[in-house]
Amino acid sequence: MNDPSVELASRMGRLAQDLHGGACLQEVLQGIVDAAVQTVPHAEHAGVTLRTPRQTTCTPVASDDFVRAVDQLQYDLGEGPCLSALFDEPLVRMPDVTTETRWPAFTARARKAGPGSMLSFRLVATDTQHGGLNLYAEQPGRFDELDEHIGLLFAAHAAGALGGLLRREQLSAALSTHDTIGQAKGILVERYRINSDAAFQLLVRASQHTNTKLAEIADHLVRTGELRGPSFPDPPVFP
Repeated sequence: MNDPSVELASRMGRLAQDLHGGACLQEVLQGIVDAAVQTVPHAEHAGVTLRTPRQTTCTPVASDDFVRAVDQLQYDLGEGPCLSALFDEPLVRMPDVTTETRWPAFTARARKAGPGSMLSFRLVATDTQHGGLNLYAEQPGRFDELDEHIGLLFAAHAAGALGGLLRREQLSAALSTHDTIGQAKGILVERYRINSDAAFQLLVRASQHTNTKLAEIADHLVRTGELRGPSFPDPPVFP
């Protein structure tokens, strides 16, 4: 029988290598979200919150539209676990949305939106930059001490990768690249009538096929309307 602690250490080691290998903000954030759902036992949905130097709060990457909707609800109301993790506590727990009292406006709406429980971890906090990781489960009481323990280890690795990237490039430049990728995804969503996650997969496949940086693929598509790489059926087929 495999030792769970050894298996976890091995997984975290691979995670660190994968995240630190990300070439741009979008790729690192996507890696954080994908790995979070795979690594934290009861995490069903995940997303990253960023607060920019212009005081704009956004979810640049999420596992699905469920996360985007619940995150946006917190931004609109100015309260919720993800914002508390950014500015107050490095780990914020919401065990049960039906009994939570700290964020009354958020929980009143969230009960209808779907999340039963939530964990939020701070990833980065400076004078001008804030970032957090939000994990969601659809049922109350899903997250336990093991989820918190693994989540904290995961967040530490993710914070290291994100912090390293932000030291290599200014956040404004990174977010400009993110905006271009967002525009490119929008073009593909409209062209192929697919969702945002499928559009990002197309950009990644084009990047891998042409050995070209994802940001360059997106910029070329936005400027010319052409998606470099293999031609895709209409609609594209995903494995």
